[in-house]
Amino acid sequence: MISVVLPGLLIPFIGTSLGAACVFFLKNDLRPGLQKSLLGFASGVMVAASVWSLLIPAMDMSDNLGRFAFFPALIGLLIGFAFLLLMDMLIPHLHLDSERAEGPVCGLSKTTMLLLAVTLHNIPEGMAVGVVFAGVLSGQTQITGAAALALSAGIAIQNFPEGAVISLPLRSSGSMSRAKAFVFGMLSGIVEPIGAAITIMLSRFVTPFLPYLLAFAAGSMLYVVVEELIPEASAGEHSNLGTIGFAVGFALMMVLDVALG
Repeated sequence: MISVVLPGLLIPFIGTSLGAACVFFLKNDLRPGLQKSLLGFASGVMVAASVWSLLIPAMDMSDNLGRFAFFPALIGLLIGFAFLLLMDMLIPHLHLDSERAEGPVCGLSKTTMLLLAVTLHNIPEGMAVGVVFAGVLSGQTQITGAAALALSAGIAIQNFPEGAVISLPLRSSGSMSRAKAFVFGMLSGIVEPIGAAITIMLSRFVTPFLPYLLAFAAGSMLYVVVEELIPEASAGEHSNLGTIGFAVGFALMMVLDVALG
């Protein structure tokens, strides 16, 4: 099973690293139309993953509750939203293409707050991977190793543009070399395998709460989509490209989960 878990933890991080490596091949930032397409794509992947890989399994695991099988998923979902909302309020961070930082006022640099924003929003993705693999290792869920790998692959796909969106602006601003911008872009995704590994190490303690934790990860991921990805994909011109990207991302993640699950 280790042969499945270890790649599953690393695949999302590899996706971020490959995206960050775009700094070696592209001179400027991503074009607005392409950036909106990729943001929409990432949104679609995360929404589909939240539904098929997290919420539906959470309700399937609670079928002993009968008509109230939705309850753990509902509670976990709402707590996930509340958790990310709280983190958004407590941690200073800066969204892409924004000059105004969010969270408490501080003296951190623009680069640091941009990385904090990405790191903050990578937490639920890492937790989602960790919780799914914890469910596989427990043997008490209907989640298969293939379905868990499908989730990792889906997150890696949406991490690719995220890595590029971090490293390219850092380089184009003239404040960093290509190598340093790549390292910063790559490290923005390191929280995912770390968070996933910690979740798996605690699997024997979290197994009774898996339905809640799966839904918690879904709520956190959906918060990121609604709070950041969709608004950025829909703002200004070329918003239709973001919508098309969403459809493609959602369809791809749905197919991966159902075909491999």
